Amino acid sequence: MKNRMTPRLRLVSVGLACAVLGVGGGAVLNATARDGGGHAARGDLAGGQHGKHGAGRLLRHVVHGDLVVGHGKTFGNVTIDRGKVVSMTSSSVTIAEGTRKASYKTVTLPIPANARIRDNHKKATLADLKAGQRIMVVKLPKRTLVRAHDARMHAAR
Repeated sequence: MKNRMTPRLRLVSVGLACAVLGVGGGAVLNATARDGGGHAARGDLAGGQHGKHGAGRLLRHVVHGDLVVGHGKTFGNVTIDRGKVVSMTSSSVTIAEGTRKASYKTVTLPIPANARIRDNHKKATLADLKAGQRIMVVKLPKRTLVRAHDARMHAAR
């Protein structure tokens, strides 16, 4: 019997991997941050002074990630891009990667015809997306997932 991951389980796995990488990267950065006296800066993860939701806080700030995911005897690449929709065509979307307060860079991502697209939690097409929406694009080895939402909808949650 073949072990197959459902798309939702795969997305959760990717999100968990991002959280682990984010916490690890944050711990490394915070552990190397020093105050004027040569001591680790206050609030570093290595010192155990992080809040109980530290991984969630770090994950909210991930704007781009490239992962290699193992599945049995094979490996696949997973790419995550997050930001704001700038424009779109019938086969691509241009996004300004970054957080609400800071911009990282602008990239144009090809979106295949078989991509699974959600707009404000509803099934959608690339044409349904609008400039200014928050967006996350996850490219899996055999599928692309796109999740967009209006800024107002996110603020209401």
